[in-house]
Amino acid sequence: MALFPAFAVVSEAPDVGSSRKELDWLSNPSFCVGTETSLSQQTEGATALVSEGSPLIRSPVKSESSDESDTNKKLKQTSRKKKKEKKKKRKHQHKSAKRKRGQSSSSGSEPDTDPADQSSRGRDSKKESEKANQENAAAAVGHCFVWLEDVQSLTGETFRTDKKPDPANWEYKSLYRGDIARYKRKGDSCLGINPKKQCISWEGASAEKKRSHKPAERYFTKKNVGLMKVEGVAVSRKTEPPSSEPIAFIPVTGPEDVAPPVTTWLNPLGIYDQSTTQWLQGQGPSEEQELKQPDSQPDRENALLKAKVEEFNRRVRETPRDIQLWMAFVAFQDEVMRSPGLYAMAEGEQEKQKRSLKLVLEKKLAILERAIESNQSSVDLKLAKLKLCSGFWEPSTLVKEWQKLIFLHPNNTALWQKYLLFCQSQFSTFSVSKIHSLYGKCLSTLSAVKDGSILSHPELPGTEEAMFALFLQQCHFLRQAGHSEKAVSLFQAMVDFTFFKPDSVKDLPTKGQVEFFEPFWDSGEPRAGEKGARGWRAWMHQQERGGWVVISPDDDDDDPEDDDQDIRDKTLPRWQIWLAAERSRDQRHWRPWRPDKTKKQTEEDCEDPERQVLFDDIGQSLIRLSSPELQFQLIAAFLQFLGVPSGFGPPASCLYLAMDGNSIFDHGLCDEKPLTSLNLSFSGVSCIGRTDRLGCRRWTRGHNREGEEFIRNMFHLVMPLFSGKERSQLCFSWLQYEMAKVIWCLHTKNKKRLKSQGKNCKKLAKNLLKEPENRNNFCLWKQYAHLEWLLGNTEDARKVFDTALSLAGSKDHELCELSLLYAELEVELCPDLRGAAPARAVHILTRLTENGPCGPYTEPVLAVHILKARKAYEHALQDCWGESHISNPAAFGRLISLAKCFMLFQYLTMGIEAAVHIYEQVSAKLKGPVSPECPGLQGGASPQSLGSALEAVTLMHTSLLRFHARVSVCPLAPLREALSQALKLYPDNHVLWRSYVQVQSKSHDASKTRRFFDAITRSTKSLEPWLFAIEAEKMRKRLVEMVQRVDGREVHATIPETGLTHRIKALFENAIQSDNGSQCPLLWRMYLNFLVSLGNKERSKGMFYRALQNCPWAKVLYTDAVEYFPDAMQEVLDLMTEKELRVRLPLEELELLLED
Repeated sequence: MALFPAFAVVSEAPDVGSSRKELDWLSNPSFCVGTETSLSQQTEGATALVSEGSPLIRSPVKSESSDESDTNKKLKQTSRKKKKEKKKKRKHQHKSAKRKRGQSSSSGSEPDTDPADQSSRGRDSKKESEKANQENAAAAVGHCFVWLEDVQSLTGETFRTDKKPDPANWEYKSLYRGDIARYKRKGDSCLGINPKKQCISWEGASAEKKRSHKPAERYFTKKNVGLMKVEGVAVSRKTEPPSSEPIAFIPVTGPEDVAPPVTTWLNPLGIYDQSTTQWLQGQGPSEEQELKQPDSQPDRENALLKAKVEEFNRRVRETPRDIQLWMAFVAFQDEVMRSPGLYAMAEGEQEKQKRSLKLVLEKKLAILERAIESNQSSVDLKLAKLKLCSGFWEPSTLVKEWQKLIFLHPNNTALWQKYLLFCQSQFSTFSVSKIHSLYGKCLSTLSAVKDGSILSHPELPGTEEAMFALFLQQCHFLRQAGHSEKAVSLFQAMVDFTFFKPDSVKDLPTKGQVEFFEPFWDSGEPRAGEKGARGWRAWMHQQERGGWVVISPDDDDDDPEDDDQDIRDKTLPRWQIWLAAERSRDQRHWRPWRPDKTKKQTEEDCEDPERQVLFDDIGQSLIRLSSPELQFQLIAAFLQFLGVPSGFGPPASCLYLAMDGNSIFDHGLCDEKPLTSLNLSFSGVSCIGRTDRLGCRRWTRGHNREGEEFIRNMFHLVMPLFSGKERSQLCFSWLQYEMAKVIWCLHTKNKKRLKSQGKNCKKLAKNLLKEPENRNNFCLWKQYAHLEWLLGNTEDARKVFDTALSLAGSKDHELCELSLLYAELEVELCPDLRGAAPARAVHILTRLTENGPCGPYTEPVLAVHILKARKAYEHALQDCWGESHISNPAAFGRLISLAKCFMLFQYLTMGIEAAVHIYEQVSAKLKGPVSPECPGLQGGASPQSLGSALEAVTLMHTSLLRFHARVSVCPLAPLREALSQALKLYPDNHVLWRSYVQVQSKSHDASKTRRFFDAITRSTKSLEPWLFAIEAEKMRKRLVEMVQRVDGREVHATIPETGLTHRIKALFENAIQSDNGSQCPLLWRMYLNFLVSLGNKERSKGMFYRALQNCPWAKVLYTDAVEYFPDAMQEVLDLMTEKELRVRLPLEELELLLED
């Protein structure tokens, strides 16, 4: 009997030599296969005889013993005489056996068939002689089947003999059909078969079901994240006095098991808890213990969360007026839903229940409605409800709820600001005219509240400042939407409405003053910034006297206009021509169009009616500014709006809304000259008329001739309105604007324009210094000397510095700033600290401490004078730290200037460590009291003055460290640490961020930088950390790609930095989800530009439409889309027209221009 069914033929086949012995282990010698073979042959022979004509005879069944003995004898006798005959027929036998095996393999084996039986019959079919066949035929009648019913005499021992064997009864241990293996030769391999031709697949071998192969769960799956958030049980070691005897174990205790363990015969060591001891005794825990201590960790968590929920419910029931408690209860719902199944529908559903966002929103909404019922006048709760409902309410329903809230609280400026931002960012209901009228309604309503016209709602504190911030937000909204003329007209009207108001209308309410202002606006008289503007007051006086006297214009003023040709190259693609022409018109046509009476022009002569601004467009937005500080801020904001670096940034409420340019990443000359670089502080806000593509470096190039004339007229109009510090600041801004254009010429290396621009700038500086008010204005002297230094006139600059220092009488902070700049320029002129230039700087800083005039440099300063100067600086700082100077704002300016001069002096004479020591002393004084002997400066100073002073000293500290790292070989760790500490205090300082990103870009390890950015973004709501984190990763990606590229061809992946792309995407997504990032056009522009650089056009287009959902007013997004997706140009322009954004060159006009 074969051990393996597949080897039945091999095991029984006759073989020669040792091959038989090698295969003996495959056969069972205790059983003879011939028995069942002969029986089957006899049965087949009898069946054949019956089929030939013999009738079927039913006879009693005989016993099996005699038949088996005869058959065994016949099988044991082997005919040696016919051995030769067998050899001749061996070939035929193998063929028949092979043929039968092929049939069995093709049809498959079933439980009732045996391959051994088939192969043995095939092997012995030709083996029997004719004599044996005759004997079998004679006995055929006795071997056929009979029916028991046909037997005449039935006895108790009657049985049926089945001569056809079932091989499964020998091969398997059981007779049960289900225990017998079924197989088909089409699956896995089996021992003893040819793997190239045959294979076996076992079916039904076991009753086990197929196991579902689930992939191993990673750490970020929902189940494992829940396990990671589970708080572990605190385990603490017992505090016992140490003993000299060795102990068998270290005992620990839980937070509740404070009692010492009780040792019993069941718990000899005292290490079993109470439940384990009870289990050893055969007892179960009591009901009190089950209720007191949950068994599993999820039960403990649920108990803690239920306790917190009960505590919140109790507290809000006791103190329903506590708004912050209600808000905390709403925020707590997120923690509840993150926990494992506190609110499961049934037992055991903690893991199966799928928590939806809608369930969380509904619970929060229910809590907020309860809170509003108890606090009807709370605006914060209503705002939280509107913010919550924005996820599943329709936009129309949201707008109605906002209108109801505004109607109830018309005097709340913060509510107005959020309402305007909500309406401005709703793409489905957005249009420029609708939002513009909404701004007018807001400002007119707040003006009525401020005038007392609305008796039901009094004026809240800070209303005037908030109204001014909303006015600036409206102007930036119009600029970004392309309606530059309306924005400029708003500023022009506010200048006349604020500074040139007639005395006869000052006592009227705002609405009455606006009605009187309308005739002046429609009269066609020159406005602020235009040539010949005299103001509203002068016009009113002249009208009372009989009208204006018409003056004929000068013929010399008719200069040729700039080249207004829109299309310069018609061979370019259509979208490039449109973009160039649109940007050119934006740059030239930002001023409102006025008919020139000298040329007899009328309103019908205007080619583009959108360039004309009517009084209805600006009337509702006019507000009264009574504070002198706000009045000066209006002028500074207008100048900054025009591109003049006046130092005034947009308010925090609208800063990120107005941020649409990448000027915050431009270093300028900061890399080359870290001590004396100009900080123009544009804060990422584009000036009027600039819609450049993202990536262009931001330099103040100025405007065309008419634009420059407009700015000059504006300065001439407003400078007589101020005196003292404000007038000095205006002069400083004007000169700095001209210097910025000189720096742009230096950067572009345009020598011809540099010469003319330098000449004009020096002429302006001299004219400003000739005025009597500016003779001793050290800010202007400093700027003039710096200008000469930039132009390369070093000796002339030194003469200007020496002249200014000789005019100084008292050692005020302006003189200190002048000497500091002089010394810094000398230091940067020669980086070698042992040369003549540092000696000149030491001479300047030493002369500053002396009472006599500062003469020109002749020889190096003696060591005695250096020691005297150091002592003088120390005493001066002590005087500034005295309490008598705390209440004086000018003392902080002098303190800052002295500290910076002393730091530079110590750096030049002793080294960088001495300068850092001075910084640490000053910063410790400014931050607060550090010791009883050294009181701080926080007693009578405002936090803003303290913060600005500390920020200025910190900037000087980092600039010194950067300069030292540039001119000497030193580690960058002190600079990195200083920048990190400074950015933790001032996370919105662009200068510090630029320096930090530049320093960290030199490091190959980005992990520390990423951890720092992550910590800053978690601790502040400012958007600058996100923007500079993205910029740092993009710089790293560009560096990696530059290394990987060979001769500008394809990228070779030699450095495994493929994760940078996904990291940058994650940073963008997180920044967009922040409070200020979703409505920041600059962030969306950067995201869109990054996706386009990756080459995925479809995803980039999806990002464009996603950006429009949040910032539908930003025209730069549409122009970027035309540049990135030229095929969708018509679709983008149709969208701009639908949303009423300014399109200065329609496609129909473009077609006509191309035809010409």
